Amino acid sequence: MEPIDEKLFAGESRCEHCAMRAPNTMSRRAFLRRTAVLSAAGIVLFSPHAWAGRSLASTGNKNRLVVVFLRGAVDGMNVVVPHGDPIYYESRPTIAVGRTGAEGGVLDLDGYFGMHPALAPMMPLWSERSLAFVHACGSPNPTRSHFDAQDYMESGTPGVKSTQDGWLNRTLAQLPGSHGPTEALSMGATMPRILTGKMPAANLPLGRGAARPMPLDRPFIEEAFDRLYTGNDPLSVAYRDGRMARKKLLAEIEQDMTVADAGAPSPQGFSQDTDRLAHLMRRDPTIRVAFLALGGWDTHVSQGAADGQLAGHLRSLAEGLASFKESLGATYQETIVLVISEFGRTMHENGNGGTDHGHGNVMWVMGGPIRGGKVYGRWPGLRPGELYQDRDLAITTDFRDPIAIVLGQHMGLSDAQIDRVFPARPRPGGNVDGLVTL
Repeated sequence: MEPIDEKLFAGESRCEHCAMRAPNTMSRRAFLRRTAVLSAAGIVLFSPHAWAGRSLASTGNKNRLVVVFLRGAVDGMNVVVPHGDPIYYESRPTIAVGRTGAEGGVLDLDGYFGMHPALAPMMPLWSERSLAFVHACGSPNPTRSHFDAQDYMESGTPGVKSTQDGWLNRTLAQLPGSHGPTEALSMGATMPRILTGKMPAANLPLGRGAARPMPLDRPFIEEAFDRLYTGNDPLSVAYRDGRMARKKLLAEIEQDMTVADAGAPSPQGFSQDTDRLAHLMRRDPTIRVAFLALGGWDTHVSQGAADGQLAGHLRSLAEGLASFKESLGATYQETIVLVISEFGRTMHENGNGGTDHGHGNVMWVMGGPIRGGKVYGRWPGLRPGELYQDRDLAITTDFRDPIAIVLGQHMGLSDAQIDRVFPARPRPGGNVDGLVTL
């Protein structure tokens, strides 16, 4: 093996994606670890045990699972509105979504619940019964800390801080078939907690940064690293997996970019990212799970009702999800999308026209295999004695329950495998029976 030319790293370089400096005094191994040598054009294969992927015989189940995390705790009661309960309007004099039929009023779903009017792009999915909601859903842990609550939702072990991996990574470990470097894909700047663990996962930055060249794309640097990592040791195997993921995903992205309408750039925002993910999933059947996250849902001030801060975020979210469904085409029939958030908001609005950290929330479930057109879960009510700590929507469905249904009936995992994904999970209470078609 030829030694690497240390002049490659003379001086100090900065990677704009990982914001890490690489001084020339750093050892080759340290440099690789700190700058993620598995990165090329922003695609990174992350896993301390990425070489643990197995080569098993492929099975017939090619179903997909996509998780969208709304970071900041979205106000579930203004997403799926209990407009049939007058207490909702009494508790929110300035931020309640208007009644059905009024200008900017709620979009009725079943006579009691309705969607925020900004979610109008989702109504066709509801009508075709490929969209459902699970209300009064969430983590049983009482924390109101964003950091802790997100950690518990992503680890899948509420109240246990010692869990090292994320539940979506553990799901990968239970899936049969070949475990390649693009089986799990995260769209974002950094690898999320939910995908950390022993199984490899590829990370693709959002927007135009996804295809931006990086230093490792320079041929002489690429060739130098390729010569260094030809062995069967874990680092070499992980490096080659990362290079494979990079080449595969960037080739597919380049195809999408070349067919832009009259050469015009794609519109910025969530729809651009969901369209890119959909095109990748259509072309690459090895992508089994994917993750995206959106911020800006912590609406303590000026939340708004039919219009305002929350409405603007919901509109972009709905447009992105509706576009995702259309871009997937036939692949939508084998895909389920979960939209989750760490906790809900308070029942009563605060003095700043917003809401504070709460407890129960609403989970979205959409996809071809979903038995939609229904709000699942046991509704606890909004009277003072029915609220959690007399201030929040109570939780009657543990967030792991609908996910377990999806993992079992859609992804084909057995009860024993689901128990490995969610250790110490509660046994299903029947609140989401029938959520997935068999």
